[in-house]
Amino acid sequence: MLCSCGTGFAANETFLRTYPLSSGGSFVLENINGSVRVEGWERDEVEVRAVKTAVTDVRDLDRVKIEVCREPGQVEVHTRYPEGQGVEVAVEYVIHVPYRVLLGSVQTVNGSVVVRGVEGGGDLRSVNGNVEVLNSSGRFSAKTTNGDLHLELRRLADGGPMNIETVNGSVVLGLPSDAQANLKILNMNGDFSSELAMTASMGTPASRVFRARLGSGGGQISVRTVNGGIHLIRERSGA
Repeated sequence: MLCSCGTGFAANETFLRTYPLSSGGSFVLENINGSVRVEGWERDEVEVRAVKTAVTDVRDLDRVKIEVCREPGQVEVHTRYPEGQGVEVAVEYVIHVPYRVLLGSVQTVNGSVVVRGVEGGGDLRSVNGNVEVLNSSGRFSAKTTNGDLHLELRRLADGGPMNIETVNGSVVLGLPSDAQANLKILNMNGDFSSELAMTASMGTPASRVFRARLGSGGGQISVRTVNGGIHLIRERSGA
């Protein structure tokens, strides 16, 4: 679908495809300019909806490609820009995936990453944008450079380490009151607060770098920011 957008924008084009993916499979998305939203649903398939918007030249739409790679148990989506050309195109994604899924890598450079209603885990990244995980369960790592991180998990699964990191932004991490984890906190220029009971094992929140346990301890959660606060809250179901 191609349509004009009036003064200031040349045109936009919509990409809409559906691919089979069994529950528990893996999904990967790589974007550059534009936000990404991933939502869980009941179907054993992935729906990829992307809107490409050209800022100055309608011909740029054809220069930016959406490449989908499929194999059993995995779907990968890559946004391909031509090398060495100043193509001004933004691509905004809205993705539906099975509720139970591994988000192997979902990333963009300029834009936000939002995940809702997923049971599994994954690695979420931006450079200039916020990262949010809401109404989800599992273990997620999230990283950005210029943006805030907000993760609220209904259930914290056992497993490998979670790394939650920003440079210029705040972190809000919501966990259930019975969460079991080992915490590593680094907070250089900002405040720290926790609604969850912690047992310090090294240092104190006032020292900017400290370790603590939630409950009897468990898989490590590392939370780091340079310029911003860190706040641990009780997860609000349905957030």
